[in-house]
Amino acid sequence: MKPVLNAAGTRRRLFLLSAALLPFAPAARADELLTFDGLYESVGVLGIRYSERARALRGQAVRMRGFMAPPLKPESRFFVLTRAPVSVCPFCASDAEWPVDIVVVYLRETLAPVDFNRRVEATGRLEIGSWTDPHTGFVSQVRLVDAQVHEVGR
Repeated sequence: MKPVLNAAGTRRRLFLLSAALLPFAPAARADELLTFDGLYESVGVLGIRYSERARALRGQAVRMRGFMAPPLKPESRFFVLTRAPVSVCPFCASDAEWPVDIVVVYLRETLAPVDFNRRVEATGRLEIGSWTDPHTGFVSQVRLVDAQVHEVGR
């Protein structure tokens, strides 16, 4: 009995099937979703130890979701992204008191404030480590720079 398909025919059919399904494959994103839980391995009196994943993503584009803390002025090129909605500025803490559930977002363009109860997603290049903004004097541990922001709902 003769086989219905030979190896070359099977490969050709698989190739054609793969080519036909390619438009339906989910698009790969260049940026990864990073959560507040994924930032740190430990935080304590001995200092901050960033997670392996955060260290691996340093310098790369990532997405983070959270809430925009009330900015210091109406329109700004930076804001604090928080895990939960806050109604006061968390930026006024010292380096030693830095909460682990906030990230400073430096924007590409000026952004009007978003209601502190609305969830936003920020996409930018991840920077980790203590850094003092030379213009404001604010200290941060985790930053998204050259970022863009959009609302993702409540």
